[in-house]
Amino acid sequence: MTNKELIKQNLENYFGYTSFRNGQEEAVLAALEGRHTLVMLPTGTGKSICYQLTGYCLNGLVVIVSPLLSLMQDQVEQLKLNGEKRVAAINSLMDVQEKEWVLKHLSQYKFIFLSPEMLHQEYVMAYLTKVPIGLFVIDEAHCISQWGLDFRPDYLDLGLVRTQLNFPLTMALTATATKRVREEILASLYIDDKNTKEIVYSVDRSNIAFSTIICDRDKNQHLMNQIEKLKKPGIIYFSSKKTADEIAELIRSKTTIVAESYHSDIESEDKIKIQQQFVHDEIDIICATSAFGMGINKSNIRFVIHYHLPGSPEAYLQEVGRCGRDGKPSLALLLYEKGDSMIQFRLQEDTLPTVEMLEYGYKKGVTPEGSCSPSQKQLLENYLKSNLSIEIAKQQIKSRIVYKQQQLYYMIDYAETSSCKRRFLLHYFEEKLESKPDSCCSNCNLEIADYYGESDLKQKISSQNEKNWEETLNALFLIGK
Repeated sequence: MTNKELIKQNLENYFGYTSFRNGQEEAVLAALEGRHTLVMLPTGTGKSICYQLTGYCLNGLVVIVSPLLSLMQDQVEQLKLNGEKRVAAINSLMDVQEKEWVLKHLSQYKFIFLSPEMLHQEYVMAYLTKVPIGLFVIDEAHCISQWGLDFRPDYLDLGLVRTQLNFPLTMALTATATKRVREEILASLYIDDKNTKEIVYSVDRSNIAFSTIICDRDKNQHLMNQIEKLKKPGIIYFSSKKTADEIAELIRSKTTIVAESYHSDIESEDKIKIQQQFVHDEIDIICATSAFGMGINKSNIRFVIHYHLPGSPEAYLQEVGRCGRDGKPSLALLLYEKGDSMIQFRLQEDTLPTVEMLEYGYKKGVTPEGSCSPSQKQLLENYLKSNLSIEIAKQQIKSRIVYKQQQLYYMIDYAETSSCKRRFLLHYFEEKLESKPDSCCSNCNLEIADYYGESDLKQKISSQNEKNWEETLNALFLIGK
């Protein structure tokens, strides 16, 4: 049996699909030929199948490095729903005894999900080096690059981890990465260019239309006007947890729409409950920070609204890519007001260590107590562990600040441009718009009214009510008895 026949057969056996989406077959075949792969496919187009199917076709353990607990848990649950019992996630949610048991029985597993922090634990690495690894997977690989969305310092050591694991076959996955970021991913992982295949598809999703509404101190009015009419379910993204809570409360008090807020201050149990209710069409709208969305397996999200300006085109496309995964028409709406960029500038300041923090850290060998945000602390600790001089550290931070500002300015230009918004976004990723969809953007005669309609939740309740009336009538008149 050829590799092509094998993967087609396994695709149906393990996942119930009879055909591949763009890029999937190409990625799996390259890996089965023994080539490392960097896979860039649009959000919501089935990147997880690339490594899962490859894993089923290879001997050995599949190790998946994932940046978010919610993402890990969702992938584990999806595999279990597909009947795969040989799967576990080793992370901070596990108690010591559970971790110990899984690590001692690694040979009995097929898929092991790990946070990058876990790979810093010597005892975890000791167990991993004892088992044959068929495939080493880095999910959300843009986190490796200091130029990428959601840069994670703990991802920087993955090249060293690959070395310790004797350079296993590797697959790096991302949805949004510029050419510069892709180059840095491969370099950071110590991946041999000659034995690597890049599978890169357009970030464009033709079923998502782009629209911007220019506001003038009337953002809430515009928001309420749109959400009452737009077909639901949907997500509204905020840069502020407080505003997310306030708007969720406003929606509940002024409409019959079922809305909940979601961010890092929400208790873990409540987060899981909200996620499940949203997935099962029991909630119309989620008012969320960027903490929501990764790993949420929901195909019928009809709109994504940004109440605040996102910090970069990468972040914007990641978040709007959570709507329309069923291929049906969906809307990405940005509510923009002059001065919206200030909140992002403040967030950027809280993300990177200042010159004073660097100087204190390098002089004392520790991070300054109480004055660092978690992100600043993590970056500073990473610099202190590295062999980089303070001069290089300062230069890198300076370059990072300039780059993040450029990304934000691009988003300001996107909000204010009178040209085609889809073309404008694609240009950032060095892509050209090959064919313009009928519903393109608010600068190309888009009608937002085309996206108005009843929510899935209301249709569900209406359908249930009809069913209840049928049952009542049947009982009254003994129909079918």
